[in-house]
Amino acid sequence: MTYLAVSIPLKDQKQLRSALKSAKTGGAEAVELRLDFLQKPDAGTVRSLLARACDTGLPVIATCRDRSEGGAADWPLQTRLNLLIEALQAGANFIDCELASFKTSDTAEKILQALSSHPHARLILSAHSLAGPFENPAAIYDDIIAACPQAIPKIVYTANHINDCFTAFDLLKRAENPAIIFCMGAAGLITRILAKKFNSFLTFASLDDDQATAPGQITLAEIKQRFDWDRISPQTEVFGVIGDPVAHSLSPDLFNACFEKQNINALFLPFHVQGDRSRFNDFMDNVLKRPSLTFGGFSVTMPHKTAALDYAGRGGDFVENPAAAIGAANTLKIGYSGILSAYNTDCAGAIEALTELLAIQPHELHKMKVAILGAGGVARAITAGLAELGADITIYNRTFTKAQALAGEFHAKAAPLTDLPGIDAQIIINCTRLGMHPDVESSPVSADVFTADMTAFDTVYVPLNTKFLNDARAAGARTVCGAEMFIRQALAQFRIFVGQDPDPDTARKTVYDRLQNR
Repeated sequence: MTYLAVSIPLKDQKQLRSALKSAKTGGAEAVELRLDFLQKPDAGTVRSLLARACDTGLPVIATCRDRSEGGAADWPLQTRLNLLIEALQAGANFIDCELASFKTSDTAEKILQALSSHPHARLILSAHSLAGPFENPAAIYDDIIAACPQAIPKIVYTANHINDCFTAFDLLKRAENPAIIFCMGAAGLITRILAKKFNSFLTFASLDDDQATAPGQITLAEIKQRFDWDRISPQTEVFGVIGDPVAHSLSPDLFNACFEKQNINALFLPFHVQGDRSRFNDFMDNVLKRPSLTFGGFSVTMPHKTAALDYAGRGGDFVENPAAAIGAANTLKIGYSGILSAYNTDCAGAIEALTELLAIQPHELHKMKVAILGAGGVARAITAGLAELGADITIYNRTFTKAQALAGEFHAKAAPLTDLPGIDAQIIINCTRLGMHPDVESSPVSADVFTADMTAFDTVYVPLNTKFLNDARAAGARTVCGAEMFIRQALAQFRIFVGQDPDPDTARKTVYDRLQNR
């Protein structure tokens, strides 16, 4: 079993009562009392706090972290040691001591002597690197086992990039006995959630962002609800969305809701892959050379869609014709023997959203005048689809040469942004990031561009109602929100990933509920 432990930064009795109640009702499977957050580190306080924690019936971990490894207070080793032993005597199921402290002076002797009188309890021997990955985490693991064979090794380091997470997965796979291994920081998020899949002894969550005791600690509600903790098992297949940024994406919400509804043993995560093409390639290399991770595929968003297509193409794997024509892939499927297939569902999703609003068939877009704002990956996908249908397309972009280059590929026209006022277009489509959260007051065009006989389509879906759409509605134009394109392209990805039709009602309700509550 992998315990989902809520870490509680202790301050006083009242705060603990409230935190314990929230942890219990929220579905925590253990609690960690961070004694280094106490204002008065005395034995009486520790006994009282442990009594309350033990009353929950949950396993209790007592930790008094050294400042050098992320502790809240700069207390002497002897003070921290006394508090851990006091917690042990008061009923703690686990005490967490740093390996460096354990090997100092007579600390090991005192802890092992205390444990001998409490056979119900176990020692967690930990090592933390706040600055970045350990140079040789496997050696630290071996050092912990050598120092105390019966201890539970805990190795935690900051991931400076998501690619740093794979070392943690490798070490967990190697561990023969229960171990706690994960990464701190935003880049280490996936290791906290996948701890259960890879049989880590436990992982940590916070009650809320303000009570996090380490960088990147996810909240209990999010890991239980958004990432469906209770359904994760070693057999769970992993999917996710690759992007930079990616925290805003609703793909995890949509896919996980559909997986649960249809009882599919799969999990969908955000994969924040920062950096250029080489970093993306490194990430994919890390995934594909570890088939035991059982990663099944990825949605791909900005800025990696072109890199995704090229990565699949260079290996001689399958590239769907629309993706090749567009020059970008938003979907990568990992098949048997690591065969990678690339697709693009953006184009079909956009055309479907647009034609349903207009109540027309796709072929009726022929010769309709369309203004496309932007010349990136989304603009490329929509331009390709509209060009195939014979639409009269003009591409507007801040960098005019990029508009010209894209237009030239699809026999469209290009124009500078200064030509937008007074344009003669039936449909205007925003394919830029302008207006995306948190820059919600931005729009790629001024409000006077819109007229009542236009249709305005924004591919941005966070927020649901962008300034672009609000300005269009104020002018009397019809509007298509980005959520409709997003939902449709995601439903197509779902079919590619698992070979089943998703439940569209679940997908749509999940997305709109999340957007309306933001």
